[in-house]
Amino acid sequence: MKNVLILLLFLSQGISAQLLKKDSLQTYNKTLTPGEMKADLQTFLSIRKGANSGLYRYRTTQQIDSIYKWAFKEVKKPMTTLEFFHLILQLTDFEGSCHNYTEPGEELVAYLNRQQAFFPYALKYIEGKMIFNTVGAAIPVGSEILRINDVPAQQLMQSFYKYCTTDGFNITQKQSNSVDRSYGIRYLYEYGVSDSFKIAYQAPGTTLTQMITVPAITNDQRNDMFNKRFSAPVDSITDWRVQASYSFKMLNPNTGLFNFRIFNMADDDKDPRFPGYVKYIDSVFQLLANNNVPNLIIDLRGNPGGSDPNFEQPVMYLTDSNFKENAVAYSIIGKDIPYEQCFWGISTSHKMDSVEKVEGKKFLLDYFPALINGKNMQHPKYNPVYHPKSPGYKGKLYMLVDENVASAGSHMASLVKSYARNVTVVGVETTGGYYYHNGHMAMVYELPHSKIKSKFSIVHVEQDALVKPDQPEGRGIIPDYTVWPTFADFLQNRDTQMEFVLKLINK
Repeated sequence: MKNVLILLLFLSQGISAQLLKKDSLQTYNKTLTPGEMKADLQTFLSIRKGANSGLYRYRTTQQIDSIYKWAFKEVKKPMTTLEFFHLILQLTDFEGSCHNYTEPGEELVAYLNRQQAFFPYALKYIEGKMIFNTVGAAIPVGSEILRINDVPAQQLMQSFYKYCTTDGFNITQKQSNSVDRSYGIRYLYEYGVSDSFKIAYQAPGTTLTQMITVPAITNDQRNDMFNKRFSAPVDSITDWRVQASYSFKMLNPNTGLFNFRIFNMADDDKDPRFPGYVKYIDSVFQLLANNNVPNLIIDLRGNPGGSDPNFEQPVMYLTDSNFKENAVAYSIIGKDIPYEQCFWGISTSHKMDSVEKVEGKKFLLDYFPALINGKNMQHPKYNPVYHPKSPGYKGKLYMLVDENVASAGSHMASLVKSYARNVTVVGVETTGGYYYHNGHMAMVYELPHSKIKSKFSIVHVEQDALVKPDQPEGRGIIPDYTVWPTFADFLQNRDTQMEFVLKLINK
């Protein structure tokens, strides 16, 4: 009996060890052979050339060839999946599209998300620095973070740039998001799993470097902590997850504020929600006209995009000109999906089934009916002319933008800057482009060996944006007044950009 118990004990320990090994990072972050990576790279490049109409928008053929030549050289030795993932991120970032998104296979992501390995504090990008943003911790709010686990702050920020894709060449979102949004799972992607974090910092008003080591926390604990961060009261003002999609209020008898946090108020003009939205827009401009309101602020900050024709509706009250959504829009695919064997769907979270693929192809064929000379032009019915509406707003218009304005949000901003009467733009250059973007329709592909998923939009869009001397190619909407949040306002939870606009109005 004693021997049986000993045997059972050894068996249970062996099973436990086997289960522990099965749930180790090495199990999911498997080592890829040079052959596997070369095959995935070749597939990845072929997919981009066959489906991505934006591949050569900001890069020449020689530049794309050069970076892939570098990538193929890099995979001559075995790599872990995450190391290969870092390489793919650099390729997708190089293209210059804010709609590009890449993530590792779902099992690896799930493994990382269930680890007690997350950074336990919120940080904030302020005046080019990593600023401590958590209340009640041993580190004072407003402290400058100098190093984490011996990696200097500037090196940390630069390492996360490749995760923050942007239209063209601007880096504003890369700068802020490399701090604000990179200490969740991105940190684990980049630096692996840690039990603790050694942090070097300087408290506000001092030059003394202090050190502290703190334990890692779970993802749920991090989410709870992040929601309670010191800057949440100001951050929430422009957060589409917190605020209504659109809202209006009079700040005072002379100034109205129209917020557009996200353009998801209707899927299209056939959506039963759309007429109510249009009626609301009209009622606001009726109110502005009836009361002769001299100042109107349109706040687009934090707007990640959404659907048309939502974003065109307010523009019609701001202009004397006809305009279109697109000057030109096309894809480079025909009736069949290139490399369909690797096609995943339109979202990384859901794999399309055969029925959904059939319906998707029907929609694509209706939207892009014929591939001619390498371009499949958008059907004209999807690009109508918009005309000025009455009562048009004749007062002084101020548009607030920031580095997180993208897609339909930046598209509206480009139309406003192009066509609106008497407009002043305040804030930070948008991540979405002024002249061009790749958008409208997303496709997700999964690489066969690494299981990395890459999402990109297939429609090359030349926006109906007027050429302006302060708008170079490959840039977002550039403000007339560039205004970043200041450190003094951060400590007081004040909205630097809104207060700047109100001061302009008062002057």
